Parts: sequence; C-alpha cells; structure tokens
Amino acid sequence: MATNYPFREMDELRREIDRTVEEFWGGRRPQRWRWAFLPGRAARQYPLVNLSEDKDHFYVEALAPGLDPASLELSIDRQVLTIAGEKKGPENVSDEAYHRSERAAGRCARRVELTGSVDVGAVKADYRNGLLLITLPKAPEAKPRQIPISGR
Repeated sequence: MATNYPFREMDELRREIDRTVEEFWGGRRPQRWRWAFLPGRAARQYPLVNLSEDKDHFYVEALAPGLDPASLELSIDRQVLTIAGEKKGPENVSDEAYHRSERAAGRCARRVELTGSVDVGAVKADYRNGLLLITLPKAPEAKPRQIPISGR
C-alpha cells in the first residue's frame, strides 16, 4: 500500500533506534538522553500552533504551557516566523530519582511558514496562561487588491 507520507522510512528508523536504546538501558533511558522535546513525539513540533488569516492579518496561537515567558523569542525572516523558548524542569532532582518523566523540559523552537509578507514593526504578541497569541499585520504588498476594470 503506497503512502503520501515522505518521512515514513525515517520515522520507522527512529522507532527502531528508540527500541534498541530502550532494550540496552532496560527500558530506563537516562533523562539527559532525550531525543525529542516531547517524549515519543519526535515527529511533532513544539509549541503546537494554529495559523489563520483574514484580509489584513495573520494570527498565530501557540500552545506553550510551562514555557518561561522571559525565555520566549520571536523572529521573522522573510515569510518565516520562528518561536523559541525554554521550559524549565524540576530543580534539585537527579536523573536517577525519577520514577516517571512524561513532561519534557529544555529549549524548543518552531518555524511557521506564512503565505505572505508581514509588517514586522507592527507585530503584537501576548503570552497568558500558556497560550502565546501573535498578531502579524500583512505588509501592504501582501494584501489582496481590487483591480479596477476600465470600459464598463
């Protein structure tokens, strides 16, 4: 059965490597060897985002609970928005003291491709209750324009 997912083989290889490492460590890999920001979800990026737009703006909602607001960084290069930050883990807990660790910590970065140019000087961002809301006004050249037709 053919699939349209181009990274299927890479995901299968990652799962096989994960299984091998888990077998080697007896199912208990050291915390500092985590390969993905979210355990078991290497294919998923963090923070999770919704992207929408209207005639004048792009809107990004980034679900980022636990990220330190002081560590958040936003940048725009051409038509790519980058959201970066850091989620701090518990302090004074050694790797050997964990019985279960499902909430990962560390640096994360997410790149979101936009479909048009942005007026960078007018971008607004607000972080509340784990949700980062970003409003990106479209640059004048990115807004749809009505073209008048002569001879009507």
